[in-house]
Amino acid sequence: MSSIYGFSAEDISGQTVPLERYRGKVLLIVNTASKCGFTPQYEGLESLYRDLQSKGLVVLGFPCNQFGAQEPGDAAEIANFCKLTYDVSFPMFSKIEVNGPQTHPLYAWLKASAPGLLGTQAIKWNFTKFLVDGSGKVVGRFAPADTPETLRKAILALL
Repeated sequence: MSSIYGFSAEDISGQTVPLERYRGKVLLIVNTASKCGFTPQYEGLESLYRDLQSKGLVVLGFPCNQFGAQEPGDAAEIANFCKLTYDVSFPMFSKIEVNGPQTHPLYAWLKASAPGLLGTQAIKWNFTKFLVDGSGKVVGRFAPADTPETLRKAILALL
């Protein structure tokens, strides 16, 4: 696949969403978890989304339970947590796997497009972030410790 637009994913309500829907937008794609030390990053992700959505940024959240079982809830519990705790309004998707034999195809492509340190493709923890430009190409991979605000300059350069 040459761009993100050939993929689809199930949103948090169970509807299939073709990522073609986001053509021309800058995307920040994040594997999330509700019970992680990085969970407060939801606040920063939402702030970026609200500040830059009108300029063309979309944040996409993909819950994942592969790291310390820190996303144990079902879709309804995850959606409620995100809304009630962080007032998340950016698109959230159904829980997926980002590593191993059941890796979601989108994440297999993201990891191959932007390997991590020393060329590893594995996602190391929750809140790993991928930045995708308006043409659907991955332009950056960011570690969980990279806060959403530290990505603002890179995002603005693409908008």
